[in-house]
Amino acid sequence: MPASTSLRRAPVQRRSAERLTRILDACAELLDEGGYDELSTRSVASRADVPIGSVYRFFGNKRAMVAALAERNLERYAERVTRRLDVLPAGDWRAATDVVLDEYLAMKRTAPGFSLVDFGTQIPVGDPEAGPNHRLADLLADLLAPHLGRAADDALRRTFLVAVEAADAVIRLAFRLDPAGDADVIEQTRVLLRGYLAGLLD
Repeated sequence: MPASTSLRRAPVQRRSAERLTRILDACAELLDEGGYDELSTRSVASRADVPIGSVYRFFGNKRAMVAALAERNLERYAERVTRRLDVLPAGDWRAATDVVLDEYLAMKRTAPGFSLVDFGTQIPVGDPEAGPNHRLADLLADLLAPHLGRAADDALRRTFLVAVEAADAVIRLAFRLDPAGDADVIEQTRVLLRGYLAGLLD
């Protein structure tokens, strides 16, 4: 469930939670079809087959709705990474780095709306100073610190922030060169991450 930061009202009953899921699913589909500029609360209500009032019960406008989609993406990404980390040998930061990158790429290629929104970086969603990459770096520090046998301290968070910012720029290039992600550039992203992290995590 998306964090309450973008919701007017958090769903309490199961039916309300299911309606919120349909609204966000419709939002994601419509982003893929027409982009952010063509998105509207009315089109989302129609696609989700809910009254327009149901959309406004949760969201004040389309920006808040897309922010909630970004939050849901981050939560789903965390779940995917956690499942993969649970079966990796403890301390293997190289394998963990591959998981982090591979799960991001999988969502970018298959999750509706993700190519535009991901964690809030691609379109004017929310406060530009809110720092989606900061949130992602903090999440990765929290997820990976136990796996690495380290504390999720400021130094580790800064390390992951630099890694996230660098990878974000190169992955954007990969998907500009090829809608599916240029394989050579993605491999260079992996090399870049491993080279940077080796001196800090070994």
